[in-house]
Amino acid sequence: MRIKEGVYWYKEKGLLDANTYVIKDKITVLIDPGLGNYLGRRLEEMQEDGIDPKEVDLITITHLHPDHCDATASLKEISGAKVALHPSQVEYLDIMTEETSRFLGIGIAKKFTADFVFELSIGNTGLKILHTPGHSPESICLYASDKKILICGDLVFEKGIGRTDLPLGNNEELKNSINTVSALDTEVLLPGHGAIIEGRRNIERNYEFVREFYFKHLHSYL
Repeated sequence: MRIKEGVYWYKEKGLLDANTYVIKDKITVLIDPGLGNYLGRRLEEMQEDGIDPKEVDLITITHLHPDHCDATASLKEISGAKVALHPSQVEYLDIMTEETSRFLGIGIAKKFTADFVFELSIGNTGLKILHTPGHSPESICLYASDKKILICGDLVFEKGIGRTDLPLGNNEELKNSINTVSALDTEVLLPGHGAIIEGRRNIERNYEFVREFYFKHLHSYL
């Protein structure tokens, strides 16, 4: 589904799946391919929007939990796209995909590796990379400053925050990361699960709600 010019959202298909986003610019980037079981349906939806899988230049992920990255290897085979990972994701690639899969009681994701590593931005698309640990140590957010869009993975949701009881989650890091991204000029918030949030004031209200409802009780809540 097209959100705005060059930005597309494909909703999660089940409990262990995630929202997928595509940004078409000078290069086409797909963020969070989701669970492999749903890849066929996701590709059909993309094609309905006029996006052929072979048009995807880069695949990247917000973090290494299987609901976000399980389909990475299969999508790479289908599309021929390169996989771009953050240095922290390269560091935690094996342990996070394996340990989290065991924790969630699902099969370990098909192995994939990085074709290249990025730290600050992806190509010429204007996607800035922010390392935002907490939900997991290698979590990142992607910020398109020209479009004022933040793709935040499982850091923060509509009236919710990412859980930290999965392997290597950290409460204080989660709070610090949310405080970091809340300072960005954002008009569209694109989370890993649930609904998107549109409008600067609605996004600000959501951060206010998260601080009031969750931050004060973070340890007891989690």
